[in-house]
Amino acid sequence: MDGTRTNDTATAPSPSAPVAGLLLAAGGGRRLGGRPKALLEHRGRPLVEHAVAALRAAGCGEVHVVLGAAARTVRERADLAGCVLVENPEWERGMGSSLRVGLASLEGAPGGGADAALVVLVDQPGIGAEAMARVAGAYRGRGSLASASYGARRGHPVLLGADRWAQVAAGAEGDQGARAYLRAHEAEITLVPCGDVAEPYDIDTAADLAHLEGAG
Repeated sequence: MDGTRTNDTATAPSPSAPVAGLLLAAGGGRRLGGRPKALLEHRGRPLVEHAVAALRAAGCGEVHVVLGAAARTVRERADLAGCVLVENPEWERGMGSSLRVGLASLEGAPGGGADAALVVLVDQPGIGAEAMARVAGAYRGRGSLASASYGARRGHPVLLGADRWAQVAAGAEGDQGARAYLRAHEAEITLVPCGDVAEPYDIDTAADLAHLEGAG
């Protein structure tokens, strides 16, 4: 699946870190009355900015951001300088399509790209840099596979080594993302406890907006 890819290299962080950030931020907020999730306000700025800042603070090299709903407006309103921006023209088909677009962007990065991707969802502001850094710390090479855990439940962020990207993309459909792949490779996943530093709630409904600080 193709996406429209741009990069602002003038302010980009060093891409030499083996783990790149992959932020899925294409959702249209159907249950939020069509308010694109990337643009939801949190602490005075769009959610997408907070997620990018957390990925950088967690030590990621390049940060690739998959946009979809209101992509042009997101580009105009959010400060995403230095990020690789890629648009998913089929964002309405679900998170799986955005994951495929994002992994393709990483695969096509100049110089061969990163050795692993730390996958983060834009609508989980309760997961910050500390949890992201913990999961990124599970990197052991291109075959790495790790996930944050919250009690007995697996969640985001998810670390995907580059040798796994093709198979992950092949199974990414609808809103499942990497779920099918992770189920099939359960025994290979390094679980990283993050419940003491993060809260894995999603911003899906109007009631969830209460989690956002200063939300309009």
